[in-house]
Amino acid sequence: MVIPRIMVAGTHSGVGKTTITLALMAALIQRGLKIQGFKVGPDYIDPGYHTAVTGRPSRNLDAWMAGVDGMLELLERGSIGADMAVIEGVMGYYDGRKLESFSGSSAEIARITKTPVLLVVDVAGMAETAAAVVRGFQSLDAAGNIVGIIVNRVGSHGHFALVQRAIETVAHLPVVGYLLKNPAIEMPERHLGLLPAIERGSLTALWDRLADQISHTFDWPRIMRLAYSAREVPRPHGHMFSGMPKRSVGKVAVARDAAFNFYYPENLELLEDAGLEVAPFSPLAGEAIPSDADALYLGGGFPEEFLGALSDAPYLAELRQRLRRGLPTLAECGGYMYLGESITNHAGETYPMASVLPIRVAMQRTLAALGYREIESLVDSPVLAAGEMARGHEFHYSRATFVNDAKPSGYRIKGWKGQGQDGVANSQLAAGYAHLYFPSNLHMARRLADHAVAYRQQH
Repeated sequence: MVIPRIMVAGTHSGVGKTTITLALMAALIQRGLKIQGFKVGPDYIDPGYHTAVTGRPSRNLDAWMAGVDGMLELLERGSIGADMAVIEGVMGYYDGRKLESFSGSSAEIARITKTPVLLVVDVAGMAETAAAVVRGFQSLDAAGNIVGIIVNRVGSHGHFALVQRAIETVAHLPVVGYLLKNPAIEMPERHLGLLPAIERGSLTALWDRLADQISHTFDWPRIMRLAYSAREVPRPHGHMFSGMPKRSVGKVAVARDAAFNFYYPENLELLEDAGLEVAPFSPLAGEAIPSDADALYLGGGFPEEFLGALSDAPYLAELRQRLRRGLPTLAECGGYMYLGESITNHAGETYPMASVLPIRVAMQRTLAALGYREIESLVDSPVLAAGEMARGHEFHYSRATFVNDAKPSGYRIKGWKGQGQDGVANSQLAAGYAHLYFPSNLHMARRLADHAVAYRQQH
């Protein structure tokens, strides 16, 4: 498949990749193009912004979690009907799991997908030195994917002219755009990164400001030529989606609101492919689980920001009753916290939660966990059989303490700091901090569908 595409990568985290990616998307849409967003690596918040500006579900490109073929299929699947794909990188361009291969990095994804890269360089406080930064990145770019430079936090038009001349003279790469310092377009953050788009209401004014900011500072003809120079995307071997008409076998209730909104589109689509109708509901709005639901999916998010509303929800007793009657349930991170006895926020205030799981959760000031995870189920659960493996990731600032002599019984977790046990699981429940990535093990969606069918037959 040939899809015009460009990757926006950065020299380091905080260089302005997300702001420039969103500005590029908004400006291209103003020019009448249908844009498909992608994000390298495991992430929910940046794709949420991509989705908000493009009106199309943004997808993650991760060769470790999905495998190369799975990742290529998601790139192809997501790009159907789009005029151009814009891929946002992760961290610094070469940052990943392994130095030898740059595994998990933006550079790896650019190489595999044959995508031209625009490298974002923060030039605040430098002039000719910017050329040395670019030259260093260029020296490691064996595949030659870096095709242009965007400079950010430029002090003036004269500053830009100086930086542009230095980079183009030394590195022989075109500087295709710049962004002036502008506090009005800085994105608000909290402990997990940017404030999620779902919490910010209408963002139309922001998209207009971003597009206007770069309308006269980007070389649009050259950017379009670079995007349209992208070669054919390699074809995946095999497919994770059946391609068959959906056959409904049951309904899975999915919590979707500002407190619970961390879901990979392909996780939900694989559930649909397995025959489950996805039925959103909002715990934050006091909505109960749909009465005809045959399974429940509580994803991650920020329950710690809405403890008063979640604690006072009138349906918590019904939630406990449904789970105790055996409703097949998957709870990840925020959903796992929500099913515990209580959550204590950063201010030290404790709120009762669903009290389904024997854990008490407390928010921390420092990061509790971050990174890829290999997950082995310790028992038969609604998503994994005992001993079955999946891949995913963790990113949280909270810690769960088990009470009444209970111990973790859900997963054996292996990450870069070693391995341990996490969560709670049994024949109808799988709950833990790990965000499971369904493309890493296609049995998960089918297994949850089978459990939903069995639940419907019994009730």
